[in-house]
Order: sequence, then C-alpha cells, then structure tokens
Amino acid sequence: MTLEMFYLAMYGLFVVLLILVQVSISGRQHGLLALFGNRENLTSTGIAERAERAVQNSIFAMALIAPSVLMLAYADGSSSSTAFAIQVFLAARIIYAACFIIGITYLRTIAWITGFLATAYLYLMLM
Repeated sequence: MTLEMFYLAMYGLFVVLLILVQVSISGRQHGLLALFGNRENLTSTGIAERAERAVQNSIFAMALIAPSVLMLAYADGSSSSTAFAIQVFLAARIIYAACFIIGITYLRTIAWITGFLATAYLYLMLM
C-alpha cells in the first residue's frame, strides 16, 4: 500500500468518525426516536445543520480525492510530493470539518481551499 492510499484510508476513517459526531449532535437536537424515523420533516438548525453539511462536503471531497490516489497507485506515480499533498489534504479536511461544525468561517474557507488545491495537485501529478 502506498503512503497516499494509507492517508486516503485515514481520511475514510475520519469521515466515519465525523458521521458519528453528526449523528450524536443531531440526536441531542431531535432525540433518537426522531432519527429512527424517515426524517422527511426533520429540519436541523445551528450546530446540527452545520455538522450535516460538514459530512456532506466531506463525502464530496472523498469522491474527488479517491480517484486521484487510486490512479497514482495504479500508475506507480507515488512521490514525496504526492505523499505530502495527501497529508496536507487530510490535515486541511480535519480543520475544515472542525471549523464548519464550530462555526469558524474564515479559517474554514482557508482549510477548504488548501484541501482543494492539494486534490488538484494530485490530479496534475497524473498528467
């Protein structure tokens, strides 16, 4: 397993943890019985809504980063710079999610841009 794939797996574990945090926050806002239902008329607000959006954005980021890492592994394109890029991505995404849930806007945006640029760099390394 390449270092990039290891960090991709770490990001996957982080997303799982983030989902658990989001469910916990939503459970406190709505109650567990409401979460067991179909959730059609369930509207989260505040920190619960931000946690839901952080999860959605993190899953979207996974859909963007995973192909680049898998293609790098397939093409044997791993290098110190690609390993550093995925490490930057992981750190940026953790900061992004924490800032999103807590409500820190400017740092959240900087973290998002940093993670996005790291993702773009991995794709550029495939060219």
